[in-house]
Amino acid sequence: MSFSIGIVGLPNVGKSTLFKALTKKQVDASNYPFCTIEPNVGVVTVPDERLDALSKIHKSEKTIYTTIEFLDIAGLVKGASKGEGLGNKFLSNIREVDAILQVVRRFNDPNVTHVHGEINPQSDQEVINLELIMADLEIINKLLDKINSQLKGPHDKEVDKLKTVLDKIKNTLENNKLAIETDLNIEEKKLIKSYSLLTIKPMLYVYNVDENEINDKAENGLTICAKLESELAELSPQNGIPSAGEGNDLQEYMNELGIQNTGLNKLIKESYKALDLITFLTSGPKESRAWTIKKGAKAPQAAGKIHTDFEEGFIRAEVINWKNLLDAGGEVQAKEKGLIRLEGKDYITQDGDVMVFRFAN
Repeated sequence: MSFSIGIVGLPNVGKSTLFKALTKKQVDASNYPFCTIEPNVGVVTVPDERLDALSKIHKSEKTIYTTIEFLDIAGLVKGASKGEGLGNKFLSNIREVDAILQVVRRFNDPNVTHVHGEINPQSDQEVINLELIMADLEIINKLLDKINSQLKGPHDKEVDKLKTVLDKIKNTLENNKLAIETDLNIEEKKLIKSYSLLTIKPMLYVYNVDENEINDKAENGLTICAKLESELAELSPQNGIPSAGEGNDLQEYMNELGIQNTGLNKLIKESYKALDLITFLTSGPKESRAWTIKKGAKAPQAAGKIHTDFEEGFIRAEVINWKNLLDAGGEVQAKEKGLIRLEGKDYITQDGDVMVFRFAN
């Protein structure tokens, strides 16, 4: 399973520089507003040391990692929800992503102009959030106008339920809060999922800082130096997955800087947390593979990620934690030691589980 993240922010905050570093894809990152017009799209392989170790012990022919799709969207300006700048063209590009990554400028560089003339992260964040809120409010109001017309005649009970949910969200938005802050139950969330509201999506914040601030903490996000990440990306192995002998220069440079993880690795971790995702693994001589699922998914749902037939005909799953399998020396040894468990339909999949599914044909 791959998932998508839309990168947004004001012009000249380092979005495209960060995108280039994350995806190793050459994009224009010039110093002028709306340098990015059509969204740049890049797919990033998610490094996983657990998968590497399992692939090695089973001598797998293939190793298949999960991926993240990043979309670098044109710079957002004040009034975008009403057509300023690239307006709704920008907004439509991020309606289908799973999460939004907001890049906020904190770095100082007199050679890179700020669209508002000053470095003010809090103000920039408020501008972006307000534009997203206004865009959602426009959609909500249109939906309510349509529903209110339906309510005047015979209508389905679902229409009443939808109106209740939309009224809740409208109240949240009118108080300048993101829709995701609305108290909704699971059923209510399902009712409005198809409308792809922008502010109902998980929001990640990245503060683009100067190099001497890379280890500083941010209260509600990550601090990343996009310029430095570009340099690290040049030293990184292709697709972020090192082969024999690769990645030594990168590690040495990171040691010099006093950092343990690249911005990409930190961002991946935060993305999984924001989207409530975990990874289970399958491994054998033919292939070792990572599968991303929602936290709390039961064994049949995990099986369904591999093939729908697996979920429909699910009988049981053979389960072992990846570390226990590694320590045992492989599947055969793990079975001999009684480390592999049999789990049924109610088993909740855990991050790092290595699973083999049994199903009826």
